[in-house]
Amino acid sequence: MNKFKRTTVTAALIYANGPIHIGHLAGCYLPADIYVRYLRSSGQDVKFISGTDEHGVPITIKAKKEGVTPQEVVDKYYKIIKDSFEEFGISFDIYSRTSNKVHHEMSQDIFKNLYDKGQFIEETTEQYFDAKSQTFLADRYIIGTCPKCGNESAYGDQCERCGSTLSPTELINPRSALSGEVPVMKATKNWYLPLDKLQPMLENYVESHPEWKTNVLGQVKSWLKDGLRPRAMTRDLDWGIKVPLPDTDGKVMYVWFDAPIGYISMTKELTDQWELYWKDPETRLVNFIGKDNIVFHCLIFPAMCNADGRFIMADNVPANEFMNLEGDKISTSRNWAVWLHEYLREFEGKQDIMRYVLTASSPETKDSDFTWNDFQTRNNSELVGTFANFVNRAVVLTQDNFESKVPVRGELTEYDIQTLATLAEFPAKIAESIENYRFREALALMLDVARLGNKYLADSAPWTVIKTDRERTATIMNIGLQIAANLSILCEPFMPFTAQKLREMFSLEGLSWNQSGSDSLLAEGQPIKNLGHLFTKIDNSVVEAQVKKLEDAKQANLLAGKEVPVIKEIIQYDDFSKMDIRIGTIVQAEKVAKSKKLLKLTVDDGLQQRTILSGIAEHFSAEEVIGKQVTFLANLAPRPMMGMTSEGMILMAEDKDGSLAFVQPSKNVWNGGVVA
Repeated sequence: MNKFKRTTVTAALIYANGPIHIGHLAGCYLPADIYVRYLRSSGQDVKFISGTDEHGVPITIKAKKEGVTPQEVVDKYYKIIKDSFEEFGISFDIYSRTSNKVHHEMSQDIFKNLYDKGQFIEETTEQYFDAKSQTFLADRYIIGTCPKCGNESAYGDQCERCGSTLSPTELINPRSALSGEVPVMKATKNWYLPLDKLQPMLENYVESHPEWKTNVLGQVKSWLKDGLRPRAMTRDLDWGIKVPLPDTDGKVMYVWFDAPIGYISMTKELTDQWELYWKDPETRLVNFIGKDNIVFHCLIFPAMCNADGRFIMADNVPANEFMNLEGDKISTSRNWAVWLHEYLREFEGKQDIMRYVLTASSPETKDSDFTWNDFQTRNNSELVGTFANFVNRAVVLTQDNFESKVPVRGELTEYDIQTLATLAEFPAKIAESIENYRFREALALMLDVARLGNKYLADSAPWTVIKTDRERTATIMNIGLQIAANLSILCEPFMPFTAQKLREMFSLEGLSWNQSGSDSLLAEGQPIKNLGHLFTKIDNSVVEAQVKKLEDAKQANLLAGKEVPVIKEIIQYDDFSKMDIRIGTIVQAEKVAKSKKLLKLTVDDGLQQRTILSGIAEHFSAEEVIGKQVTFLANLAPRPMMGMTSEGMILMAEDKDGSLAFVQPSKNVWNGGVVA
């Protein structure tokens, strides 16, 4: 990293069409924040840039769904997203938006520069058109079957199930997201970036970065092997940045042309020295993204920067894989997600627990799974049982025996010297892991510092030594407190709120990463404040409530997608008149042996007592149906079942969720009463 004077760190611009969920956090925002906090603490010049992507079809789809304008959609979600990030401790230097004037101007300037340099191919091609809606269909307005995995709900630019990047014409059985109609092909003019001509440059660029993560290199090299093709940088839409050329009404820039330019325009908003962070070859650019954005950041954006000629290209693109939730893919449409703004409300003051758990299970090399059980276990075992336990022991023992002041350190034993030497090794190890984007590993090393402190106190047993040797106890507690004070620096990238509380406990301010590993962070006599436990245990009931919330969302989604069955074919009155439907009372009921579904019912039909076998055992117990008046088909031909004969059929109504209800008269009527 020494060859760079400064670092520009970007985190993917998220569509402003919904709130943030844990998949977003684990994908790029939390890793980026850890990296930036470490760089800042190390004294490096770094700018952390992100914002909302407010153009593109997802915005217009959301606006149509909510019955509002696209501008109203982006205004609403920009605030929700920005506030959630801020409360969660994602420490952007600027969090802006692509609807701002400076971004429109920057995007149009880069587009015009590419146009003037002859970098675009102008082509008239046939594209999908919705004749019913009278509009050309952008990629996201076309839905069909993915040719790679068979997903029937793939978009025209990407399949969200397998992650493949697609073009609309690759979809099988395409249909319009606007009308549901099959689109037709119609001629339109657009401007294309000739990625095929830029492929040799991109191949050299990718080959010059063998240190990139294997998942990134694998996907990029696969694209290059297949051969790049020109890609349209304009679209026929009303919502977006206008193409700055004559006679281009109804044309806007492709969202993946203008979105990455947002990193540049937002830096310009942040500082007058923005060019240093985007044009100086001594600046290191790192793009944090999720795996679904790899092709855009590793091929299309570098191609744009190279063709423009004024901007640096990324030194690294540390993309994460996907995080799943309770064994299922996170889905905003199915509400199968843990939403950040809801978590912040329901777990007030517990940001660092989620930061810790998401980092510990980060999908750095493959998809990972978040579960509420793991959330509880990691909190109770690692944060409470290891981290908080060590700090609390050190603080309470000092409070009880040394008037809450750092005691004087005396002569050191070999074990003391060994422990302090081990402590001194941790900062470099953690730093190396962070610098190489191995955040799970870095977090585990940080927790090992707390384990070191716990082991040191357990082995030294100051609570016993104090009875015979106060001076030795003072030395033990001095070293224990020095280890705890180091955690205030080493945990800050991962758990900034906890780090701040530790600094308050130990009256520390302004410490940098370069000071960590020291055995003299705390001066003798320095006051120690007991601010209570850093973390507390999470009860089973809390986790059970969150799991139930997800299950309720899943059930609600299932019900929302269930439609009323179509009416069967028309019958004549004579067909209906053949059915003898009557009222009877269930006088006996019992479960049928060796059957999960059947109850044997004895029904008083006013003339006799008849046996009816009914498949309702999974919905009702035998005891609860006795005495109920029911509607039954009396003249159904007897049917042998399970060694018995059923003499009729109970009529039931099936609810939306699959549950059953008896079809009953509104008041008690005589047994044998005819339903007409």
